[in-house]
Amino acid sequence: QVQLVESGGGSVEAGGSLRLSCTSSQYLYCTAWFRQAPGKDHEAGASIYMSPLSPAPSTTYADSVKGRFTISRDNATNTAYLQMNELKPDDSAMYYCVAGFGSDWSCSTFQSLNNWGQGTQVTVSS
Repeated sequence: QVQLVESGGGSVEAGGSLRLSCTSSQYLYCTAWFRQAPGKDHEAGASIYMSPLSPAPSTTYADSVKGRFTISRDNATNTAYLQMNELKPDDSAMYYCVAGFGSDWSCSTFQSLNNWGQGTQVTVSS
């Protein structure tokens, strides 16, 4: 019953930047971004966890995006963001916002994520 809507995708040249947004119909502790390129499986990119008892958010990044992408969220508006810098052609994919409850550790390993958005397309040209 949770609705997730992504936006912000588009076409950019290599080295450029995009900022993706994800709005949720309700508050969920864990939000992550997955991506899927044509002919490939879904790939986890980044996650962020923060519950009402968390002193600070926890973030996790896949090696493929570490140092270039930054995940953040605004719990007051149930919105998550993915700032993507230094984009490469290999980053081209459909990007999905994924969310769920669970623990900090399960979020860091991209588990307990059973709510998916419809995706937003990112295309990076060389």
